[in-house]
Amino acid sequence: MDTSKLNREQMIELASLLEEKSKRSKSIVVGIFEPSEEGPKHVKNVKKDNGKWVDTKDNYQTTLSLAMLPALLTDKRFVVVIGGRGSGKSQGQASIVVIDMYDSAIKTACFREFQNSIEDSVYSLLESQIRDMGLSGFSLIKNAIEAENGAEAKFKGLARNPDGIKSMDGFKRFWVEEAQASSENSLKLLTPTMREKDGQIVFTANPSSSEDPFSKRFISPFENVLRANGIYEDDLHLVLMVNWSDNPWFPEALNQERLWDYENLPRALYDHIWEGKFNDSIDNALIMAEWFDACIDAHKKLGFKGIGSRMAAHDPSDTGPDNKGFAARHGSVVTHVLEKADGDINEGGDWATGLCIDLGIDNYTWDCDGMGVGLSRQTSEAFNNKSITLAMFKGSESVDRPDDVYLPVFKKEIDNQKRNKDVFKNKRAQYYQMLRDRIYNTFRAIVHGEYKDPDTLISFDSSIESLSKLRAELCRMPVKPNANGLIELYTKSIMKSRFKVDSPNLGDSVMMLMREPVIITPMTLDFESEF
Repeated sequence: MDTSKLNREQMIELASLLEEKSKRSKSIVVGIFEPSEEGPKHVKNVKKDNGKWVDTKDNYQTTLSLAMLPALLTDKRFVVVIGGRGSGKSQGQASIVVIDMYDSAIKTACFREFQNSIEDSVYSLLESQIRDMGLSGFSLIKNAIEAENGAEAKFKGLARNPDGIKSMDGFKRFWVEEAQASSENSLKLLTPTMREKDGQIVFTANPSSSEDPFSKRFISPFENVLRANGIYEDDLHLVLMVNWSDNPWFPEALNQERLWDYENLPRALYDHIWEGKFNDSIDNALIMAEWFDACIDAHKKLGFKGIGSRMAAHDPSDTGPDNKGFAARHGSVVTHVLEKADGDINEGGDWATGLCIDLGIDNYTWDCDGMGVGLSRQTSEAFNNKSITLAMFKGSESVDRPDDVYLPVFKKEIDNQKRNKDVFKNKRAQYYQMLRDRIYNTFRAIVHGEYKDPDTLISFDSSIESLSKLRAELCRMPVKPNANGLIELYTKSIMKSRFKVDSPNLGDSVMMLMREPVIITPMTLDFESEF
């Protein structure tokens, strides 16, 4: 171009265009900060150079917490960021989306399970990031954000418009906000729709129960490593735990609210709101989540050990897709809680009896309210020539020791003494209540310092891999109203259909550990006599 023929106004306009082009040729520089006692601490600056993030001495244009940095740098297909209130996870992810729109022209589809209007979306988060970074070249239209380089962000609800996912073909990133509310169907639709090379699906969430579809797929399989290290990573996944304590800019006003919640809310509820832990609390629950949490490693906290006989119990789960359950305890310490997803009922029986032999179990109980009735001969043969006590458990039967007085642990004085048969609907309710009493006793001992006989307590060893699932099963079990005032629980089928709670096979296995087995000689086991 021959600039000598341009007038002053044209020269100014050209200079402005060149300046703008120069700005757009430069990647956004991101300042990385971490929290400290003195306030936000500057760690370093990074920018994208030839498609890769590198450290730089250039001045930063925007900021990101150190905890969110792996989400910026990763190219993993699944990126999961979980945490409680005040973590900055959503704002941090919004920054990443805007940066990639500006630097790399990435198209992002932003989803929620339910989106009644654009106000329900992350539109405002992206808009504020664009303004805070002082970026030009963006058009903020009614239901989308577009950039002159071809990048765009669109916003969709998943539940009411599942076909809307399919219309996002060509988008390189999906971002699902409040992912804990995502249905199993929505999650199944996302993966096959993301066909772009190096495409990425990002989830931000404060986890609900460990048994909701999102948690079962993207948190529970990695939970032990995640809770220990704050991060889990493999070839396919990056999972981050980000909480208020990771936010360098956590405001004091919000901290005052957090401190109030810490002092006044049940610990399990506080942990869910602020620490991003699973929320397994429900109304009218038989067992409260904070009670259960107090029982984790209670034997270490209170200084008692597992002594006496070793007991085990097995729930065959003979119908449907539910897993088989197994639990073992040594004295008051529950040492093993396991599940088996594959195999038929007989294979499950072999699995359970094999575990008993490996663990040196003295007393073994299995559920026979169903096809478990057919495991009698198989179980007897498995323990041939072994010293072990066997018992079959039928929860639908009338209570054990019907005329004994029930003494609830939460009452110091009994004004109106009632017999077991006047308190419980059946054996299942009776022994779940016994488990509840032990858990509550332990909670009182741990939290309130009340001395209790270790034989009345229960401790769940923290090494148990299925601990979160056990918590979900036990703490999401509602008590069924009973016209006669008896303690009664819903059947497994009703729990699944009405409350969307999977069959509590781990919980049932632990519950059966509360029953002292009737001595039966393995090779002379007479099943018919049990009824």
